[in-house]
Amino acid sequence: MNANRPIGIFDSGYGGLTIFEHIRRLLPAYDYLYLGDNARAPYGIRSFEVVYQFTRQAVNRLFDEGCPLVILACNTASAKALRTIQQYDLPASADPSRRVLGIIRPTVEILGSLTKTRHIGVMGTTGTISSRSYLLEIAKLYPEMTVTSEACPMWVPLVENREHDGDGADYFVRKHLDRLFAADPQIDTLALGCTHYPLLEAKIRKYMPERVHLFFQGPCVAESLKGYLLRHPEMSSRLSENGSCRFMTTESGEKFSEAASLFLKRPVEVEQVTMCSNNK
Repeated sequence: MNANRPIGIFDSGYGGLTIFEHIRRLLPAYDYLYLGDNARAPYGIRSFEVVYQFTRQAVNRLFDEGCPLVILACNTASAKALRTIQQYDLPASADPSRRVLGIIRPTVEILGSLTKTRHIGVMGTTGTISSRSYLLEIAKLYPEMTVTSEACPMWVPLVENREHDGDGADYFVRKHLDRLFAADPQIDTLALGCTHYPLLEAKIRKYMPERVHLFFQGPCVAESLKGYLLRHPEMSSRLSENGSCRFMTTESGEKFSEAASLFLKRPVEVEQVTMCSNNK
């Protein structure tokens, strides 16, 4: 096994870089390994079984690279694969003490402290919304809340094609926000259930009511991970602390680096890798 024991961060594409950046800023001492399965993105349009298989392959690759802890910085993977990996794959693996965490639960946990009307809006990809993961998690923690969801299939392509600041983005952002608030005018907290959506912040604020609290996943996921490591010193002690960051992609390294600069505001060096279907 690699002597380096980084925190693994996985996303099907680039949006997870927004989660990674918040985690790295809050916990800079640890080593990190980011893996983007860009060659097979987007995951949002794929079935539960395919997302699970792809996510399991990515998790195994990060385990092979020495990561004792993996964060699924992808709403679709968290919605469609996390539970099966946690309940079935990890207990049967070569090292059951390794852990895989998602980003939906930390997002939901904080929503209860933000809303006064108890009416929440959730915007995400078609895959995330159709999975009903946010609805189910919110119902577990806050059964009294009213949740209205809206799938926004064009928002991720707008970001990845660098059109999120253009005039064309206004139509798609306004369309989905108008639909959401028409469905429930009492919404006072809007959760962005996709890691790409923070790049659309200016457009979203432009068309949503000013009274609404706009909620981003990155800061709360980072705080949740910090709390997790404090509660689990046995995991924290397994992680190496050299402050290093590595990036891997299943697509072109040059393409990934160019896109990553949009999310991280800096160039990065990237390794191109292939995924295998091992089941450890």
